[in-house]
Amino acid sequence: MVVPARRVALLGGGFSTDEDGLLDDWLLNHARSLRPKVCFVPTASGDAPVYIDQFLSAFTSRDCQPSVLSLFRRELDDEALRAFLLSQDVVYVGGGNTANLLAVWRAHGVDRLLREACSRGTLLCGISAGANCWAEGSHTDSFGPLTFLQDGLSLLPGSVCPHYDSEPGRRTSFREAVAHGMLRAGWALEDGVGALFTDGRLEEAVTLRPEARLYWVQADETHGVTEESLSCRLLKGAT
Repeated sequence: MVVPARRVALLGGGFSTDEDGLLDDWLLNHARSLRPKVCFVPTASGDAPVYIDQFLSAFTSRDCQPSVLSLFRRELDDEALRAFLLSQDVVYVGGGNTANLLAVWRAHGVDRLLREACSRGTLLCGISAGANCWAEGSHTDSFGPLTFLQDGLSLLPGSVCPHYDSEPGRRTSFREAVAHGMLRAGWALEDGVGALFTDGRLEEAVTLRPEARLYWVQADETHGVTEESLSCRLLKGAT
């Protein structure tokens, strides 16, 4: 029996922030189906209608089968929810509040179902909170000020920090959390970057901007950090 690879993609952009759609096209090219089922999970935004409309507008025209999982107005019982999530080729999680996202998922058992889907080959991905959630820990503004969160789904080893170059204080705060052991070593994404991991290992990094980078940040022996800048392939059509 062949065991499917566990795949997770971190996105520093996509339909909600970029007009060109290149990161979303890159993502769909890694789906296991030629016409993949793509489920958008907007829990972190409280199932914001505008966000859902953005997703449907962006993906209905693509060669895929888009759907939305709403948990604030849940319509599926436990059996139907499991069948629905396990049938998806891609689960795409939106941005918002990481702590609230994880709490709602756990209340509905979605965390367990996503782990099962991942083990069966579903590609899990997301932007901002939707990138944070897959790691062991993350850097977040879920509680107001920038801080750390240590209870992610642990489908990606280490920690994640989104918006590394675009939000004031992100870089310094994440580095401090890693240096002092509040977060494990992890991945910091600048906006415009996409990173695909297979069984916890980086497989590919791409970017919409030539200057954008993915970083591996880890503590050093002097209670500081080392920051390794990883080159990213510029997506065709990006400027």
